[in-house]
Amino acid sequence: MRIPQPFPYQGSKRKIAHEIVALLPNHPARLIEPFVGSGAVSLRAAASGKAEQFVFNDINAPLIALWERIVNAPDEIADQYAALWHRQLGQEKAFYFQVRDHFNQTYRPDYLLYLLARCVKAAVRYNANGEFNQSADNRRKGMQPDRMRQNIRHTARLLKNRVSFYAVDYREILAQTHPTDVVYMDPPYQGVNQQDPRYVQRLALEELSAALQDLNARNVPFMVSYDGRTGKKVHGQLLPESLNLTRIEINAGRSSQATLLGRSSTTFESLYLSANLSAHLKNRLQPVLQLSLWT
Repeated sequence: MRIPQPFPYQGSKRKIAHEIVALLPNHPARLIEPFVGSGAVSLRAAASGKAEQFVFNDINAPLIALWERIVNAPDEIADQYAALWHRQLGQEKAFYFQVRDHFNQTYRPDYLLYLLARCVKAAVRYNANGEFNQSADNRRKGMQPDRMRQNIRHTARLLKNRVSFYAVDYREILAQTHPTDVVYMDPPYQGVNQQDPRYVQRLALEELSAALQDLNARNVPFMVSYDGRTGKKVHGQLLPESLNLTRIEINAGRSSQATLLGRSSTTFESLYLSANLSAHLKNRLQPVLQLSLWT
């Protein structure tokens, strides 16, 4: 099954989305992503028929504007990207910075798409003034226009008339959820502190835990990607056991950073399941839980 990737995005769960989606209950009313990013989990769910309606939210409003264009005006955004891609030829480095400056003035979706296709490690970074400031990866020109158009059109076919878009604090989205929904959360990397200007949104563990406790109290099923490890090195704190979650580890493959350093290490990402979701999936989870660190 080919799943489209309309744009690269650091931290995307594209490589492990099939394992996450396999744990969704059949046909929830909505699959809700409060930190949608690249939308990898929702795209996989849409392609495999695991959900019919979706909610895309991200506090990064230009990113949501880009998603709206991809779903509702796919050929228009593909044309705009193609024009930018061709205009860069022969002046790639200088042109990237021109587009970046124009984006910081206008927040145009096509500019953001071009920046995502060209920036270092597909990593969105912002300065203290809230301006996109990531540099270009000058080894590449970005996704070829024809391939980009194919990805965008495929994405639009999967999501047209099936997704609602928001650009608000994630807690506003969670407050609108119901027990018939399923929430998938991939919050910002927890090493990011409240003063770090690199990300649009920072998130404290205590704040997230309180939001998850509220979902528990309202019987809303959810999954959270939050921490992980590379080899024996653990990244981040575990979510509190008081939330009564089931934690499983998903093999995310070889660590690219370790490979660059001449080491061979495998990365495992943690996925937490709410108690009501775990109960619903009890039989399907047993083989996976045998590999977990704790449940």
